[in-house]
Amino acid sequence: MLFLVGLGLADEADITVKGLEVVKRAERVYLEAYTSILHVGKERLESFYGRPIIVADREMVESASNEILDGADKLDIAFLVVGDPFGATTHTDLVLRAQELSIPTKSIPNASILNAIGATGLQLYNFGQTVSMVFFTETWKPASFYDRIRENVSIGLHTLVLLDIKVKEQSLENMARGRKIYEPPRYMTVAQCAQQMLEIEEEKKESVYSEDSLAIGCARVGADDQRFACGTLKELCDVDLGPPLHSLVLLGKRAHELERDYIKSFAMDQKTFEQSWEKYHRRS
Repeated sequence: MLFLVGLGLADEADITVKGLEVVKRAERVYLEAYTSILHVGKERLESFYGRPIIVADREMVESASNEILDGADKLDIAFLVVGDPFGATTHTDLVLRAQELSIPTKSIPNASILNAIGATGLQLYNFGQTVSMVFFTETWKPASFYDRIRENVSIGLHTLVLLDIKVKEQSLENMARGRKIYEPPRYMTVAQCAQQMLEIEEEKKESVYSEDSLAIGCARVGADDQRFACGTLKELCDVDLGPPLHSLVLLGKRAHELERDYIKSFAMDQKTFEQSWEKYHRRS
């Protein structure tokens, strides 16, 4: 059987008991290493699990999945995923490939950013569509996220923005020349996300959000050193929340007073927070 095992968000100890049992008896153990990262290295996982781990990069998962699935009709294979197994569509695709080969599959769920974001104090019922923010380039500034945020804003819901990570990426030149040379890892920060959001608003000029819109910058959610900073998008353009991974939540107008009472402790500036709340979130 192919087991997809969720690892949770922070370190080696976040795996569930059921997931750990699968890992300990599996013939091979793969770690998906490009849609997200833990805050500890492969060596810490191997020490805790007592098993060697094969790192599965994007190329292996998307182009060489047969290597992962080899023998899974007769043996147990564990595929480890940071967060929850189905937090990325790539893993759904892997299950479908296994099913085409008549390989049984089972998933072991765990915490993901989609539910752990409740640590901000915002109510999960008040979230709309989750969107992703990629690194802009001089010639490529995709803005599909803007339309999804507009839809959330129109019904007053919060928007969780997941930030880009670049792991084992090739430059265009190296890719064109077929050279297996990879760029250093890059992880988008809350400040970069806020800057790009305002850049797109400046281009669109549709007032979906503004410099004064309240948002929460989140860093290392689920870890012992998780951090939150609540401020306007303009304020968040200059925030430093430390190492990755980061995410951002744009507050919706339906925010409840209980949510306000909780998130104000994260406010970068209490006066600005109160002013923005009164302007955008006070209920009539």
